Order: sequence, then structure tokens, then C-alpha cells
Amino acid sequence: MSKKRISDVLIEVLADAGIERIYGITGDSLNSVNDSLRRNGKIQFEHVRHEESAAFAAGAEALLTGKLTVCAGSSGPGNLHLINGLFDCHRNRVPVLAIASHIPQSEVGLNYFQETHPENLFKECSCFCELVSNPKQMPEILFRAMNAAVGNRDVAVIVLPGDVAVMETEIDELPTWHAPKLPRVIPQTEDILEMVQHINNGKRITLFCGAGCAGAHDEVVELAAKLQAPVVHAFRGKEWVEWDNPYDVGMTGLLGYTSGYRAIEQCDTLIMLGTDFPYRPFYPENAKVIQVDINPSALGARVPLTQGIIGSVKDTLHELLPHLTQRDDTEFINTVRKAYTKFRNDLDSYAVAEPDGVAIHPQYFVNRLNKLAADDAIFTFDVGTPVIWTARHIKTNGKRRIIGSYNHGSMANAMMHAIGAQNACPNRQVISLSGDGGFTMMMGEMLSLKQLNLPVKVFVFNNEELSFIAMEMKASGYLDYATDFVNPDFGKLAEAAGIKGISITNSSEVDEKIKETLNYNEGPVIINVRVDKQELAMPPKIAYQQAKGFSKYLINAILDGRGTELKEMAKTNWMKYKSLY
Repeated sequence: MSKKRISDVLIEVLADAGIERIYGITGDSLNSVNDSLRRNGKIQFEHVRHEESAAFAAGAEALLTGKLTVCAGSSGPGNLHLINGLFDCHRNRVPVLAIASHIPQSEVGLNYFQETHPENLFKECSCFCELVSNPKQMPEILFRAMNAAVGNRDVAVIVLPGDVAVMETEIDELPTWHAPKLPRVIPQTEDILEMVQHINNGKRITLFCGAGCAGAHDEVVELAAKLQAPVVHAFRGKEWVEWDNPYDVGMTGLLGYTSGYRAIEQCDTLIMLGTDFPYRPFYPENAKVIQVDINPSALGARVPLTQGIIGSVKDTLHELLPHLTQRDDTEFINTVRKAYTKFRNDLDSYAVAEPDGVAIHPQYFVNRLNKLAADDAIFTFDVGTPVIWTARHIKTNGKRRIIGSYNHGSMANAMMHAIGAQNACPNRQVISLSGDGGFTMMMGEMLSLKQLNLPVKVFVFNNEELSFIAMEMKASGYLDYATDFVNPDFGKLAEAAGIKGISITNSSEVDEKIKETLNYNEGPVIINVRVDKQELAMPPKIAYQQAKGFSKYLINAILDGRGTELKEMAKTNWMKYKSLY
């Protein structure tokens, strides 16, 4: 029986499982693992500049491929840096294995250099977290972690002390890990029949669709057609149900459409399909609510239910559809679709070019990018105003993908997600829509793009402000404060780092320079886009508190001597948005 080092066992199992790369930064407690990677030669170590990026990149790759991905961090700060990205993976429900190396076992509890307790730190952002304290635990504990990550579509963490990693174990032949297949989750027949009864009693039915509708596009459209029901989507449902759907009426929520809001507000029966949309004010007050979700804990978490059903959306609708009869009453769907068409046309008409010397409207820029990007482009977008312009102006088609920090809401995610996306799909356009706040927060990762030679196109919306936060302040009645930046031209900054940089300052340049960017595939491109600082994004319904807060802001701004700023804001927004309501 031969002896193997524990770090060699780890890497051999991962290589045999088809893992192609591990994202991370090496360090003393991780050195044995890194050396095993070098000697094995089958797995690429994707050396990024910050462990947070490693976790975000692994998450994006897992989201696109559906396969297990891996990231790693060294003890103490290295582990802590992983956590934000792993929270994003955890909340996006993607299979990621994190290797968290640790201080020597003999020093635990003695206030050693970089000491933390990672088995406690990672519990909240994972479904599995175990410490390897004895060589005989391997490879079985690794198999458990991999099974948990894949089976639960979640984060699993192996805590591996540096001294344990170099220990040897006697093993004749390493067993092979076989990835578990996800089950079909089909509701009980009585649940389906009860759902049919509730549907038959409804007059104005609306479908509300989320990420759980992945792979169920045709079933959702067929259900909408049978019920003459408008289809509203949460942001995570956009890429799965928006396209080729004559019943689509847009999103709801703060990023949504008036039509999406009204379709839910005015329905008497709401069918939630694979969504855990968290914003309670956007749910109907008096409607019956049926929720279908594969996750039992999501049922009834946001709104009281008439019926909760455990099941995948695709399998549930497959069982449901044969029991339904075709409806002919189109009054509700026609009314909501008319509102959708008006709102959509208005949004598109506001995406207009400005004369040279005037800052670019961000929605104009994204509208043009949407038209010029490839049909199978992958878009990543930062939390902040890039979320708004992606939601409203990037159109999906069944081939495009949109990746964001949907549930975790972390800044700076776009460029980090793009690293994993480009690795997962080397022959597709990967486009990062980055805010200037998010980009500068993790700006070192543009050097990772250069070092890894990934042809990501990073468009930086440079308005020298945390504009989404400024809007939130104004809507709450506060003067915007501590939201301004002093920014360089990020295109020129990229050139100084040996990266192709492009600067767009006028609307007349937009098409030419977008095309130049999209046609460049020899490495990354950083594009500085000078966008209007005063651009507002209107919600589908202006609540009383928002109107009151904004009025308070206007008064405070005048008293603070900001009359010129208000004039510019009115010039930018009033003529565009007054017709929306």
C-alpha cells in the first residue's frame, strides 16, 4: 500500500472529477496544495489579485456550466477575503467548493498568527463546512463536500490546516468521485388538483416568474396562453421567460415596469413560479397566492399563501397543464399588455443621443450596446445603476446570459464575475457593465484579466458618483453626501497598465467605439464611458413616502445653495419621465 500526501489526494480527486481550474491566491498554509497542483499539472491555478475575486469568479463559472467549481484561500485574512464572494455563491445557489487552508493544528486556540476559526466563519455562507484534522478523513470528507455542493447547488468548505496538508495517508488506489444527478421534484397529485381548483376560480391570473423557471420557458408560455395570463418576472427570471413570450409584461419591483406592477396589483390570483422575490410592498393585498418552489423554506416567506407546492417549475407545469382548459377572455391580458407596450416604447424613446460635449445618457449607451453585442453574449453587471440599465435595456433571447449579485447585492461583482464567465465560455463575448464605484473597489482585477489574458470587455460608467446611493438618499429626503468621486479616465489608466483602453465622451462616438471594443479579442479592454451624473431611474410606481422624501430633498437642496444642480437634474429627466405616469 503506497503513501500519498493529503494535498496530493485533494488535487488528484479534483483532477479526476474534471475540475479544470482553481481560483485563488497562494500563501504559506496553502503552499502544499499549490505544490501539488504544480506537480499534478492537470488543473490550472487561476491567480487573481484578491480572494474575493476567486469566489466570485468560481461562482460565475458554476452558474454558466452548472458544474462544480473550486476556489481557495490561505489562513486568516485569505479565508476572510473569500467570504463575501462565497455569500454571493450561496445566495445565487451555485455549486462551489472552497478550500480554506488553516494554521497548524498544534497552534489552534493559542492566539497564533492569523488565527481564526474558519469552521465557524463559513457556516453561514455554506451548506457544508468541515475541518480535516486527520489524514484518515481523506478522501471521504472531500467526497461529502463535493456531493453537498452539487446536490444542494450551494457552497461547501473544506478547512485544511497546513500541517495536515503535508501529512501522508496509506492508500492503494484513490476511489473515483461520481457527481450526483439532481432529482426531479414532482408534486403530489392532490396538490396539482387543488392548484387546478384555485386556478379555475380565478378571473384575473398573473404569473410571477423567477430563476426557478430556468429550462421551463415553453411550459410557462403555454400556461400563460391557456390562462390568458400576463407574465411578470423578477430580475433573476428575466433571462428565462422574457424572450419569445407574447404574454411578457416586464418586471416589477424598483427596477420594474408600470405594467408589471399593475399586473400583480390588479390580479385576483397570483401564481409564483420559482421566485422568492423579497420586496413585500410589491405583492397584491387581496389576491389568492399560489407558490411553486423546489425549496420548501421559500414557501410563504414573503406573502401569506393560499397554497404552497414543493416542486420544480418545469415538472409541476408538466403535470398541471393537461388539467387546464383554454380561456378566451383576454380583457386583463390586453389591458396590461397595452400598458407594457407604452412603457417599453417610452423607455426606448428616452435612450437618445446628445450633442457632442454633453454627457452620454447611460440608457442610450446600453441600448446601443444591446443592439451591437453578440446574440450569445454574456453580460455581468455591478450593483448600482448598471443593474437598472441592464434590467431595462439588455434584451434576452434564450442564448444570452446575464449575471449579477442578485440576492447578495455586493458592489464590484461585475468584473470579478466576468473572470469566471470568460474562463467558462472562452469563445463568447463577456461584457462587464461596471459602475465607477464598483470598478475602483476591486480595480486590481483588471491586472488579473491582463495576466490571465482574458478578452473581457469592461465598460466603466464614469459619472464620478455612487449614483444609485445618491438616488436613494434623495428619495428619502436626504441631501446626497459623501457620494462623489474624483476619477481618472479609466481608459487611459488601463493603457498605463499595458491594457487596451478606450474612452467614450460623446454620443456620436458610441457605435464606433463599441464595435472597436467588441472586435478586439487579444486581451481585456477597459472602456471609460462618461455618463450623465444627473440621470434618474424611475420606479414603476411612485409611493407617497418617495414623493414626500424627494420633495424634502428639493427644499433642502435649495436651502443648501444647490439650485444649479437641481436645474441640471430637471433638464436631464423631466421631459423624459413625465409621460410614464
